[in-house]
Amino acid sequence: MGTIFYIGVFSALVSILGTLIGATLGVMLKNPSKRLMGSILGAATGIMISIIFLELIPEAIEYNGFLKTLLVILIGISLILIIDVLSRRAGKNNDSHLKVAILMGLAMMIHNFPEGLVMGFGFLKESNLGIKMAALISIHDVPEGLAVATPLVVSGMKPRKILTYAFWVAFPTMIGAWLGIIIGSISKVVLGTSIAFASGVMIYVVFGQMLPESNSLTDSFTTSITTILGIIIGFIMLNIL
Repeated sequence: MGTIFYIGVFSALVSILGTLIGATLGVMLKNPSKRLMGSILGAATGIMISIIFLELIPEAIEYNGFLKTLLVILIGISLILIIDVLSRRAGKNNDSHLKVAILMGLAMMIHNFPEGLVMGFGFLKESNLGIKMAALISIHDVPEGLAVATPLVVSGMKPRKILTYAFWVAFPTMIGAWLGIIIGSISKVVLGTSIAFASGVMIYVVFGQMLPESNSLTDSFTTSITTILGIIIGFIMLNIL
């Protein structure tokens, strides 16, 4: 039981480290211009697009097949769409920057849970595999932390609150790692479903919130260029790291 606890804590610290590094980069920018923040958000959006379509969705299809993956993705998109519509009708989160951060944070929390499952399974099979997977996940979490922090910086939130928010976004990784160890073996169906659902949520956040938000902070040409650059960076990350 002690081993399970320490693996969970280690997994959480690794994920939190990557997320907080990304969030810190966003916080360190003092009084950034809207153009700069829009460019950073555009690049983070591009990286997320690469992660979704080049890593998460193919992995989900491998586990569950095309049709089931598509169905779960649509469920994820529908759920976050409903949440977004209800928040607008309730008149909450009128600050568009804050809403982007909240939706992005929700997507990341859902995404981090299966990451923890994968990490825990890696440790269960072989300690070196678990450590390697933890390192890769931490690196992948850097742009995610940046993507969460950027709209919060624009909204004027204090750095301490931003870092606290980033911490809780990364926290589900620890829960996932614990469950991965306790269960003993991960059901490919459950894992693939979790990844597909997270992909659906992230697709809506990226195309329905992050891209429009980036475009509102800078011009459409800059948003296009930085997003393309982010996609290329994400592609390199996924194939080299």
